[in-house]
Amino acid sequence: MGRKTLPKLNPSVDFSRNFRTAEQVPRPWDPEALFGRIAPLEIEVGCGKGLYLRNASGGTPERDFLGIEIAFKYAEFAGYRLAKEGRTNAVMVHGDGQKLFPEVFPDATAAAVHVYFPDPWWKKRHHRRRVMNETFSKEIERVLIPGGILHFWTDVEEYFDMTVQLLHDNTQLAGPLPVEERPAEHDLDYRTHFERRMRKNDLDVFRSEFHKPT
Repeated sequence: MGRKTLPKLNPSVDFSRNFRTAEQVPRPWDPEALFGRIAPLEIEVGCGKGLYLRNASGGTPERDFLGIEIAFKYAEFAGYRLAKEGRTNAVMVHGDGQKLFPEVFPDATAAAVHVYFPDPWWKKRHHRRRVMNETFSKEIERVLIPGGILHFWTDVEEYFDMTVQLLHDNTQLAGPLPVEERPAEHDLDYRTHFERRMRKNDLDVFRSEFHKPT
């Protein structure tokens, strides 16, 4: 189940509106500088090739979407695909979400934060590298608006259980609330390419939502 090589980018496509480096994200935070408007914001951390961002921004044009991906080639590809599909309400950022959250986003900025299939860092001595850690869980809670939602999915049950306990111990987020698996209506009707692979191979996905109290 290795990743396929990314297609080459067409040099004639201008995707500067849909792709930024971490340094190009406005400080102080200014959504109008990125999206040209003020609208409810959703942030995805660890976007991979950007399938969720493409589907969500196309399906809910009344909202804005900011994706953060630490791997440059995937962040660039995701921004390119957003531009090809004419998305004006989605921007991909190449950077580290654990750094961008405290540096960029004020309190109560996002209606939702999405974390799908983060790297499990299998070895115990590497668990500290997991994105869902004590510090970042508190950052997610801070950045969510009252009533905002954290969507956390993983294919690793141990990581799921650890994250549930972590959020209980360090935040006031209510959950985990169950998320039902729904049938895909077409071949790319999944949250991420990783979910698509898991389900096509009949492997488990652990889904949850956590809500910030109002």
